Amino acid sequence: MSINFDLNDLQAFRALAEHGSFRHAADAVCISQPALSRRIDKLEKALGVKLFDRTTRRVTLTMTGRAFAPRAERLLDDLDDALIGITDAAPSRRGQLTVACVPSAAYYFMPRVIAQYHQLYPNVRLKVLDTGANRVCAAVVSGEADLGLSFAGNLDEQVQFEWLVHEHYVAACRRDHPLAGRQEVSWSEFFEHDYIMVDKTSGNRFLLDQALMHLKPARASLCETRHVTTMLGMVEAGLGIAAVPTMAMPGNTHPILTSVPLVEPTVARNVGLIKRRGRALSPAARELEALIVGMKTPLPSLPGAATGASSSDSAPNP
Repeated sequence: MSINFDLNDLQAFRALAEHGSFRHAADAVCISQPALSRRIDKLEKALGVKLFDRTTRRVTLTMTGRAFAPRAERLLDDLDDALIGITDAAPSRRGQLTVACVPSAAYYFMPRVIAQYHQLYPNVRLKVLDTGANRVCAAVVSGEADLGLSFAGNLDEQVQFEWLVHEHYVAACRRDHPLAGRQEVSWSEFFEHDYIMVDKTSGNRFLLDQALMHLKPARASLCETRHVTTMLGMVEAGLGIAAVPTMAMPGNTHPILTSVPLVEPTVARNVGLIKRRGRALSPAARELEALIVGMKTPLPSLPGAATGASSSDSAPNP
């Protein structure tokens, strides 16, 4: 069977699927709106299916269009891959990549990664899905995210984990708090102060509950939040202290917040890159993966840490 469409039609389809607007899609591929419309009509006639639902206010993919989109993306990526080494195709790469991250990893890794990646591929848009560990894993498994940044632990068997950072938990507090300036503080003493905790839906909470199951807090938490970044905002507002991973803390020059190592026990976690087993990454995603792995920088860790990861996921010895 002869199918009468070409590369330009696929590029028009990808642009319209990404932007959801004929005007913005036409701008993205540097053609007029009527020309873009003709390419979409040509592709739909060639395939014998309707790819988009059009209204006066929006353009959305049909069910068939949603199924076709990842296949079209792979075709274009395969062509991009074939051109590497023949010509410098990097500046012309287009599309979108999604990285699902636990919020602390997004804060620690992604600003530098995005800045570097944008310099290399200014026409590839990066989307950061900052969410909980379970959601990060699910997004990678389903294909919603190309890559993920999360910590080792209850990972789906369909994903593989590459270690990036080993870090420990610290007590985040205001600089005017009684614990500020201490060399270390035990968990028992931590629980004697007003404190904020992440809720039971958080991967951090699961890790902490496992490591601290032998301790009985002297008092209940003042309140619970979904994300570590929210806790830090409450600490800054003076509501209490919070146990957070090292990478979630702002720099040492922060005018209000500081941190104190938590011990007895020292609780640590391993953060890394996750991707779905058996799924080939696009050329653009492989470049993004290389940049993230290049950020691998072990954080200072305390000896004798009790980690929430299995021995196979532990960070290598320094």
